[in-house]
Amino acid sequence: MLSRRSACLLAALAPWVAAAQVPPGELIDVPGSQAAIVLAHGRGQGPDGQVVGPLRRSIAKDAGLTTLAVQLPALATADYLAYAATFPDAYKTLQAAIDYLSKEKGARRIYVLGYSMGARMTTAFLAATDVPSVSGYIGVGVLEGGGDLLDANLNIRKLKVPILDLYADSTPLDLRSAENRKALVGPQYKQVRLSGANHSFKGYESELSREIVAWLKSQ
Repeated sequence: MLSRRSACLLAALAPWVAAAQVPPGELIDVPGSQAAIVLAHGRGQGPDGQVVGPLRRSIAKDAGLTTLAVQLPALATADYLAYAATFPDAYKTLQAAIDYLSKEKGARRIYVLGYSMGARMTTAFLAATDVPSVSGYIGVGVLEGGGDLLDANLNIRKLKVPILDLYADSTPLDLRSAENRKALVGPQYKQVRLSGANHSFKGYESELSREIVAWLKSQ
């Protein structure tokens, strides 16, 4: 049985212990928010990289959600197939982010957003893991190919939550991948085409944000 002094010491240390559980990444804490979003970056990037960097700020500002953009494995190779070996580590980081937001930040609704390789990782994670606290999924630049785990088109079909699917139409693989997901469109699956955008979505950051914020507010 703990002494009164030991109990007080543990209570004093609790905030420090909670802070130590934050996974590597960039957090924007919106006080009072009951919803939060985990953002996963593209291949070879980080939590402030293209697409994810601007979105983590605009979602916090315009949708009022706490945002946590995590640092996932980034390899020094152009071979996207090599990333399959990093998925177990990615899963641990994503789970840690969800646990932190729900247990330490009190988020009652958690959304997950994945861009490019981040979409491959997050859809594989959610397809393989039972995460009741996740209320919806946002895919940006979702790509097919690569076989098990890497093929986000296969993974996304296994998700049981509302989905927003945003795609570029100026990159052939993006367009083909999106066309092969059109059969999924329905009350729980919305697909948005960003005409003229390529896979980097450069110059389309504001349009991406508007669509995502509107969808989040509708949930």
